[in-house]
Amino acid sequence: METPNYPILVVGTEETFVHKLSQDLQEVGYSVVATTNTGVAWQELQNLQPAMVIIDRALPAEAGLKLCSRIRSAGLRIPVVLLMAKETVEDRMVCLEAGADDYLLKPYRIEGLIQMIRFYLEPETKIMEQLKFGDLILDLASRRVIRAGRTIDLTMKEFELLKYLMAHPREVLTREQILENVWGYDFIGESNVIEVYIRYLRLKIEDDGERRLIQTVRGVGYVLREAQS
Repeated sequence: METPNYPILVVGTEETFVHKLSQDLQEVGYSVVATTNTGVAWQELQNLQPAMVIIDRALPAEAGLKLCSRIRSAGLRIPVVLLMAKETVEDRMVCLEAGADDYLLKPYRIEGLIQMIRFYLEPETKIMEQLKFGDLILDLASRRVIRAGRTIDLTMKEFELLKYLMAHPREVLTREQILENVWGYDFIGESNVIEVYIRYLRLKIEDDGERRLIQTVRGVGYVLREAQS
């Protein structure tokens, strides 16, 4: 694949780690701008318009989470990945609440990191321009979601999850199918990561009290269908 025109911004905890991560990315053809200072990182965001941001959550005083939240508050929609030391449900929820698209465990495997970057940055060939289900519209070109005329902002991972569900309406999808097709790389950890993302996706697409569309099939997975009255 072609590497992005704009660099990947890396924000880490220490110079040695940042240097190693930068080298790993540069060796496979990516341009990298790296810093251990979130203030400098914010300036680089304004000046360089990077293709992706990778932030170490271990930055002091939760500076990594705060930078992630600031990116989203500014309306920037670039992919943001958090590097985390553990992956409890609470950690995942904090990751999503800060506006991150995804996370990767430390110490990272370079293969997993590259697969994740490609998942977010590799352009897709879009055959259909829109997916529709009831009053829910997913625009593939603009990556916007609209329900009953209301525009909904989703992270990239939430968007990919909803796209997969809408591409298979009324079909019960197992957790294994969702992990394989949405996450798109070797996933390490229990599958309740899906529950975390489903929860936040429901909160967004049902924010105005709309009828539930993503149904839980207990012990199996999820299905996109109209709620039974």
